Amino acid sequence: MDITITEFHTKQEMYAQMAQHIQNIFDEAADLYAALANTSALMALYLEVINWAGFYLLKEKGLVLGPFQGKPAVAHIQIGDGVCGTAVLERAQQRVDDVHSCCNHIACDLNSSSEIVTPIFVKDRIFGVIDVDSPIPARFDEEDEKGMRLLAETIEQKITGLL
Repeated sequence: MDITITEFHTKQEMYAQMAQHIQNIFDEAADLYAALANTSALMALYLEVINWAGFYLLKEKGLVLGPFQGKPAVAHIQIGDGVCGTAVLERAQQRVDDVHSCCNHIACDLNSSSEIVTPIFVKDRIFGVIDVDSPIPARFDEEDEKGMRLLAETIEQKITGLL
């Protein structure tokens, strides 16, 4: 699969391009995990100054590490633990400007300084979360929040179509 990044002038344009690529990835993939793996690679390709991008998927006993790009990470996260577990517990996106001041942060990479986690809902149930970390404090802003929600919604539609 060849992904060509065309010029964009705003984060909104960038996330719209990414959403289109994600649609194509899911359309071409015969397997959900293959599509998620390529989506994590796409995020690593597009998003600047990040050091971890991927998924945690909700299973019976909490979140389990899914496809990702970055250093090896914690394999299991309990609901309510860390930024990912908090996103599941609260059913809401989490943006942390300084993970070192977060009392229950779980580091995928010790070099991470900021993080954004976006839940993925399928039929009103949490399927998992998109997790992106950066070594730069306050790397993510409101435009990233909107953009990551767009990516999550795109994934949600594709997963719902597969089930």
